[in-house]
Formats: sequence, C-alpha cells, structure tokens
Amino acid sequence: MRRLYTFRQVAVIVAVTLVFSVSAAAFVFYSVKAAEERYMIIFDADSVDYSNVLKFNRVMDILRNDFYQKVDTNKMLEGAINGLAESLGDPYTVYFDKEHMEAFLEKSRGSYVGIGVTVNVDDDGLLTVVEPMRGSPAMEAGMRQGDKIVKVDGKDVTSIRDENMIISMIKGKENTRVKITVYRPSENRYVQFDIKRKRIRASNIKSEILEGNIGYIRIVMFDSEIADYFKSDLNSMLKKGIKGLVIDLRDNPGGSFEQVVEIADSLLPAGTIVYTEDREGRKEYRYSDTKYTDIPLVILINGNSASASEILAGAIRDHGRGKLVGTRTFGKGLVQELKLLGDGSGLKVTISRYFTPSGVCIQGTGIEPDIHVGVLDEYRNLPASQIPRDRDIQLRSAIEALLGEIE
Repeated sequence: MRRLYTFRQVAVIVAVTLVFSVSAAAFVFYSVKAAEERYMIIFDADSVDYSNVLKFNRVMDILRNDFYQKVDTNKMLEGAINGLAESLGDPYTVYFDKEHMEAFLEKSRGSYVGIGVTVNVDDDGLLTVVEPMRGSPAMEAGMRQGDKIVKVDGKDVTSIRDENMIISMIKGKENTRVKITVYRPSENRYVQFDIKRKRIRASNIKSEILEGNIGYIRIVMFDSEIADYFKSDLNSMLKKGIKGLVIDLRDNPGGSFEQVVEIADSLLPAGTIVYTEDREGRKEYRYSDTKYTDIPLVILINGNSASASEILAGAIRDHGRGKLVGTRTFGKGLVQELKLLGDGSGLKVTISRYFTPSGVCIQGTGIEPDIHVGVLDEYRNLPASQIPRDRDIQLRSAIEALLGEIE
C-alpha cells in the first residue's frame, strides 16, 4: 500500500533528517513533475509514519515563512540528502556534492593541492594525522602524527563523520592559506597552524633492497594504479636476486579494493583472497589463480594499517604465505561502493562486510601480528617512515624473521 503526498517544496535539512532517522525501514524516494509544476515524493506507507510526513510539511512551512533570510531551497535539498546518509550513523556512508566528489576522486589520483598529510578517523570519529609527508607544508609547519584535527578555518569539524568532507575543506587553490587547529594528545593541548597550500605529488610506493638481499616495498596507500607499480618494483628486485620480501603496510589507511585484490593475487597460490557478505547474506568471493611469486614474505603492520591493508595482511596469513610483524591493525572490515548520481555528485555507501579467507570479519577488532613488536618510546608519536632505520625495531624484526626462514 502506498500513499502519494504532494509538497510545495522538497527541501528541508532538519526535517528530512528527522523523518528518516526515526525509521531504519526502506523507502522509495523519487520525484515526478506534475502538470502544475509541482514535485512529489512517494513513501511506502508501511515503513513511514504519516505523522512524520505531516511534520515534514510543518517544518518546511516554518522555515519557508519564518526564517529571517530568504531560503535557498536547492541548497536545503542538498543538506536534506546529506542528512539521509548521516541518519544511518555509519561514518563511511556519505553523500558528496559536486565539489566534495571532485575532492574525493582527486585523492586517488596522486596529485592534489593541499598540505600533505595522510589521515585516518580514530575510534572517537576524529580526523587524525597518520603521517605528514616529508617536505610537505604540514611537516614544515610542525604538524605531527597523532594530532587530532578539530577546526578548519575556524569551523569545528569534530561532528563531521567522513574524513573526505574535512579533507575537501583543507584542500583549496594553490598558494592560498588554511588555518587548522589540532588537539595534540601527547602534550594535552591545542595547537594552531596557518599553512600555505601547495601542489602535493604523492608517491604511494617506495622500494629498495636491504641487507641480506631482502627486498622492501612500502605501500603508503592503495591508489588506483598501485598494483602495476607494485608488480613492476617487485619484478625489478627479483631480477636482482632478492631472497625475501618485506611489505610495509604501517600507517597505510587503505584505498582501492580492486587494487589490493590484484596485489594479493600476485602473491598467493590458488584460493580465496577475500569475500564479502551483504545484509541479505549474499556472499561474493575474490580468488587468486595458480600463478604467483613464491618468495618468503613478511608483512609489517601497526594500528594505522586499515581496510585494504588488512585485506592483504589477512590473506597472506590465512594462506600461510608469510608472517605479520608489528602491532594490531586498525580494524575496518566494511566495504564501500561509490554511486554516481549523474550531476557530478555521488554517494559512498557501505554495502557489505569483508571476511578473510578463514571466515573472520575484523571490523572493530583488527588483526593481531604473528610477532608482536612495538616501537621505541621515543618514536611513539612519529609515523613509521620517520623512525631512523637503525632504530626501527619492527623492521629489524621483520628482516630477522625472513633471514631465519631463508637460512
């Protein structure tokens, strides 16, 4: 059974958020243009209370007639759509308007204008600095790992659920300035920065050959082209005769699901890499084939290794292809899909949970390493990349684990 309700305007930020946050039931949302130039929204009467529809109309009338300034109904509708996503209470389900969508897509392309930091959302929902890039405006200004971003240009961002919304506020035109306030837990104080934006050319993969003929590849994040670069770097080192490989995923916040699956396929024998399960219990599996690089492996992980990093770490361990060294990972076991809405905007929505080959969902728990190794106290607040090589006891443990296996 359905009812057809006609609204004089379809735009109320607060009202739509209220209507849909009180009920998690599904509804049908679309519009048709009537002859009298009105628009309609159709709800399922079995899942939406009529009282909420009346409240929608009432709040709409109040805002239209009593708000002290002229109401921009299109802007209000954008806010209402954003409220639909926010009402689910999932920090990873987010509506992007055109501007934010462009910023989101830019993040995976490796070049952007900003301050040069990698970030993640902590357990309290605060955008936290994982690592200032070497030579970046953020590093030059004194920003540190662990800083919690609380204000951007004077606006409190602690209630914004999705990191990309805040990131888009930090980014801007080249050579313009942005004011950022952070809370620094290590010093129990707030720190303010005035930083000039610059073009950042991110290098998301670094490789070298270490002592004992051990190959080393650090993946900063899984961008849209990382798999090709990974395989190219690995093949180059294999030709030089490396005997083992360390893959450093410390401080890697994740990235492309497809790219991490491709990398895992190149390292694993035939079998399951990962599988997802949606709310209906439908499962989708990703498999590796029989062709792979059979070389001793160690994966370096820490508390900032999240999402795609955990997919790779979990698959390597479950297949017995290598050991995990470091500390417990972040614990993000949810999969998002990007839905394009046709006008440059988009919706990033959590569609399923992912499971390691052994059937474990690590959402909220993370992955424990096989060899637990922390960092020296003096480097606790630094990203792994800034720990001096001769003081990096996690990397040292990874090399020793490999050498023991090779010998």
